[in-house]
Amino acid sequence: MLQYQKVVIIGGSSGIGLETAKQVIALGADVIIASRSEDKLQKAKEELGSRAAVYTLDTTQEQQVQSFFETVGQFDHLVVSAAETSGGSFLQTDTTQARQLFENKFWGQYYAAKYGAPKISANGSITLFSGVVAYKAMIGSATLGAVNAAVANLGQTLALELAPIRVNIISPGIIDTPSRSKMTEEARNDFYAKVASKLPVKRTGTAEDVAQSVLYLIQNGFVTGTVLHVEGGHILT
Repeated sequence: MLQYQKVVIIGGSSGIGLETAKQVIALGADVIIASRSEDKLQKAKEELGSRAAVYTLDTTQEQQVQSFFETVGQFDHLVVSAAETSGGSFLQTDTTQARQLFENKFWGQYYAAKYGAPKISANGSITLFSGVVAYKAMIGSATLGAVNAAVANLGQTLALELAPIRVNIISPGIIDTPSRSKMTEEARNDFYAKVASKLPVKRTGTAEDVAQSVLYLIQNGFVTGTVLHVEGGHILT
């Protein structure tokens, strides 16, 4: 149980982060969620209730991240699920777009760990987010795969440097979340159906699947430096 503990979730206004916030609150913790979208934050606040506080935060801005943790003060667990991802042909992808992917997913988590760690209790934890394309090469995912691999290595190294704070990494597969809301419903359903047909579990993942894994890493005090794969057997196919 997480009663009387404080959990910071960056990216907690939708998808995996929001579901994690719900499950954390159900276990008795107070939650601070942060994201770029003020509208999403207010909707999340209404959904989560009085046990949640919300902050607007752009994780690509180092000074903002530093100020955020100075405002938050001491807490117990940090989860960083926020990231905008993209893909495309290596030769046809603009270098600026590739750099922005690193800014969003790698440097955002780097800043969060750097400025969040000094505020975390000694028996606390950090959970970062990598992804399946770090472990399964896929056409169109060269940059994202490199970013995910960098996040995983960062997390495992920090498990040594920040000890006794525990640092772990979640590596999700294809998860049905609002991150693909820009696709048409027909295209999205077709995409998920094709992915599911190739997976051993015969379905795509849900935010609940990943949130349960985050809760495991937060609560198990004997797990650190672990990359937890939550991808339905994707790397086996």
